Amino acid sequence: MCSVDAGATVFEEAAKRRADIVVVHHGNYWADTNPCFTGLNKKRMEILYKNGISLYAAHLPLDKHPEIGNNAMLLRMIGAKIFRDFFIYDGQAISYCGHYKKAENLDSIVDKINKGLGIKCRVLPFGKKLIQTVAVISGGGGYAGFNEAVKAGVDLYITGDAIEIFHNAKDSGINVIFGGHHATETLGVKQLAKLISKDLDVEAEFVDIPTGL
Repeated sequence: MCSVDAGATVFEEAAKRRADIVVVHHGNYWADTNPCFTGLNKKRMEILYKNGISLYAAHLPLDKHPEIGNNAMLLRMIGAKIFRDFFIYDGQAISYCGHYKKAENLDSIVDKINKGLGIKCRVLPFGKKLIQTVAVISGGGGYAGFNEAVKAGVDLYITGDAIEIFHNAKDSGINVIFGGHHATETLGVKQLAKLISKDLDVEAEFVDIPTGL
C-alpha cells in the first residue's frame, strides 16, 4: 500500500487491506525524532509489528525524481516542461523550474491544478496573466522557496503550504499558487504505486488519507 504519510491511521488501513509493506513519502523518523520505542513511535510500530507490515519512506528522492517525483509530476500536470533545477536544500537541488513554449493563461493553470489535485487552491494573482516560466516546490517551500522564485525571475511560483507572503508577492509582481501540502505530494506516491505494479508485478495501490492541510 502506498500513501503520503506514516501514521497510525495509515498503518491501520494497511492492516485492513492485508498489505505486506507500506510505502510513504513522509516517514516516521526525522532528524529531531526520538528513535526510542516509546510514546508515539511505540503506538505506530506496534501496529506494523503485530500485522507483519514493513515500512519504506522516500522523502526528498520522491520530491526530486525527474520522472515520477512530486515536482516533475506537478509540472507535467500543468503542461510545463522542465528546463532547470530549482531550490538547493542541504547542498542539492530538490525541485525544478518549468516553461511553456506558448504562454499559458494563469486561470487555465489554476483550473488544471484544481481538477488534477481535487482541491480549490489559493491564488495570489500579482504577476503576468500569461505565464511563460514557473517554479514549483511540492509540500512546504516556505519563505526560502518563495524568495528563490522571486530571485529566479519566474512568472509563477507553485507550492503546497500557504504562508504570509501577500505583500511580498504583490510588491515583487509574482503570481503564487498554494495547492496544499498534502495534495501536492500525492502525485509522486500515486505514480510510484503504478510503477511498482507494472515493473515488479506486485499488487500495489495508492490510498489517500487526506489531512486537510
